[in-house]
Amino acid sequence: MSAVVEDLRAAGLLRELRTVESAQGAHVRLDGRDVLLLCSNDYLGLAEDPRVRDAAARAVHEWGAGAGASRLVSGNMTPHRELEAELAAFKGTEACVLFGSGFLANTGVVAALAGPGEVVVSDALNHASIVDGCRLAQAETIVYPHADLDGLAAALDRAAGRRATIVTDSVFSMDGDVAPLHGIVELARRHGARVIVDEAHATGVIGPAGRGLVAELGLEGEIDVVVGTLSKALGSYGAFACCSAELATFLVNRARTVIFSTGLPPSCVAAAGEALRILRNEPRVVGRLHANARALRAELAAQGLAVEPGDMPIVPLVIGDPEAAMGLCEAALDRGVFAQAIRPPTVPDGTSRLRLVAMASHTEAELRDAARVLGALTG
Repeated sequence: MSAVVEDLRAAGLLRELRTVESAQGAHVRLDGRDVLLLCSNDYLGLAEDPRVRDAAARAVHEWGAGAGASRLVSGNMTPHRELEAELAAFKGTEACVLFGSGFLANTGVVAALAGPGEVVVSDALNHASIVDGCRLAQAETIVYPHADLDGLAAALDRAAGRRATIVTDSVFSMDGDVAPLHGIVELARRHGARVIVDEAHATGVIGPAGRGLVAELGLEGEIDVVVGTLSKALGSYGAFACCSAELATFLVNRARTVIFSTGLPPSCVAAAGEALRILRNEPRVVGRLHANARALRAELAAQGLAVEPGDMPIVPLVIGDPEAAMGLCEAALDRGVFAQAIRPPTVPDGTSRLRLVAMASHTEAELRDAARVLGALTG
């Protein structure tokens, strides 16, 4: 083990945990200093919203600290059922199944659906949880080039005669780009394939009232399983799979990450439910997120950095060399901007970067100032 650690250190790829000394928010305390948080997935700033925090606290007092057991034993509680119904209505599906985390949702759903003698077809830049779900599945995995519909069509041709499942992120976590879902659905229809879409970085970020890319494109009813997380825009923890009632029953009986995991703590469920209600009642918060993303991108471009215009909050600032990316991260932190460096294997070799994220709880002035700091450091 020590040799592996030393090899990582020598390559500039050793990872170390930082300790945040405050609640999550637009600003956090790190190493005793207040810094602007520019690398969180709390897109709407709801993790710190008093209504969400109060909902979690009330749930602890009413329902206890934990669920106690797997949901198939004694851990399926009223809050779980209520949130599943609310999420199904939000996503426009018949049913929903809660999971303990986004990682557990993707590994459980993919492994349950892609069986022996079948094929699972996966985008090259899918999240690690999808990659591991494919590894656990008893099916052949074919990886197609990122967002390449011709590559997907060729993969489906290779699967001819076997049942295929296509799995893709809707918004890709490291680049912030979106999957060509219209084309994916059309190919799925043509080949009789299932489609699983992970909306982890789309829920609360894209679409009417933040309902995701599937809703934005009018593809409700065309996707077999819509996976999402409670831990990003909804500011809590856990995940879900929205699908037909029949498929939900199948997952409860075949997804090992449901069967053998303790149910989500009631506090997490209540916090996510309150965040979902805020999102539905105050959809303008999504517009504020987009305005902040545009402001950040515009100022970065004005500083001469290679950033495309747009309103997606994930903004990759590709540096290339991992040590250079870490150097920029530390220099920015010294100036009060916390923008974490992302290095291989999370991203491909040669694409180490700062993964910048605008949040609805930032001010445009804060984001412009942060962009100027980064511009000065890279100029």
